[in-house]
Amino acid sequence: MSSPDPQVRAARNPSTPPAPRGPVVAVTGAATGVGALLTERLAACEEIKQVLAIDERRGECAGAAWHILDVRDPAIADKLRGADVVVHLALDLDLETDPAARTAYNVRGTQTVLTAAAAAGVHRVVLCTSAMVYGALPDNELPLSEDAELRATAEATGVGDLLEIERLARRAPRAHPGLNVTVVRPAVLVGGTDTALTRYFESPRLLVVAGSRPAWQFCHVEDLCSALEYAVLEKVDGELAVGCDGWLEQEEVEELSGIRRMELPSAVALGAAARLHRIGLTPSPAGDLAYTMYPWVISGSRLHDAGWRPRWTNEEVLAELLEEVSGRHTVAGRRLGRKDATAAGAAGATVALLGAAAVVRRARKARRRA
Repeated sequence: MSSPDPQVRAARNPSTPPAPRGPVVAVTGAATGVGALLTERLAACEEIKQVLAIDERRGECAGAAWHILDVRDPAIADKLRGADVVVHLALDLDLETDPAARTAYNVRGTQTVLTAAAAAGVHRVVLCTSAMVYGALPDNELPLSEDAELRATAEATGVGDLLEIERLARRAPRAHPGLNVTVVRPAVLVGGTDTALTRYFESPRLLVVAGSRPAWQFCHVEDLCSALEYAVLEKVDGELAVGCDGWLEQEEVEELSGIRRMELPSAVALGAAARLHRIGLTPSPAGDLAYTMYPWVISGSRLHDAGWRPRWTNEEVLAELLEEVSGRHTVAGRRLGRKDATAAGAAGATVALLGAAAVVRRARKARRRA
């Protein structure tokens, strides 16, 4: 006689816990940042059967099964066997990382994870890029729909990598039939993050390019994790944009932050940013500046239609961001020590950086003439 169904046995013996239901979920980049937060969230979710945490070092989540390896290692396919869903969060978008090394890690890692997931029989991969892939352009609609054309270029930090990841996501279902890919694109991410856009609020003055039309929309990491959980549980799929409802105009940001603006002509601001980055004085290329000039606000309609709502407002996230960056001093994307910032002052620090760039240019010209 065959043995009773596990649920029947559990009903006969109430002391026996029911067999866990739901998917087995693997999270890459699980030891730090968004990956660590999501791993903890999924491990505590009753709708998740098991969490497989993958990173180059062990994280703090005791409720996950840890696998220590580089996501570019093809051996990751063995670690993904038995997983139903993979959330790939092992990305390097650090401003200080060598761009070539960053691209090699991000693109190769994503390629490997997608191929390994297909080989392991995983049916869904969730990738996380950024709403920056839509591009920041003066003719952008407010807000953009998820189906809007991706018009970004590779001129901003890490955006070239994100665009390549988007291309890999579109190709993967054709290359690996049966593999579904969901892409989540957050707005300006806040909550333990360090980007050119969060550093913008570390400056003593908010740089505003004359004639520009900024519109600020934030996404708290907690809201990103809840949106990723929606994708994991297949409550929504496809290309998803996530962020706070609505947006803030530049004047509202200045009023809420209490930081005054410093307005510069476009040619001066963009030219200076390009020169400072080229000679290594700042980590941010000139392309980063566009995202503080023009709107790239998203609607998030697909998540909303599925019943998801952000817990944070733009005003609340901005307040948390200002608290996080309190005491930090950044000018043109370059971190300064407290002593340097105090001595230089707001406009003085900017002039000092621009002056340093001019000195370097003069020195180079002099060497060429010699």
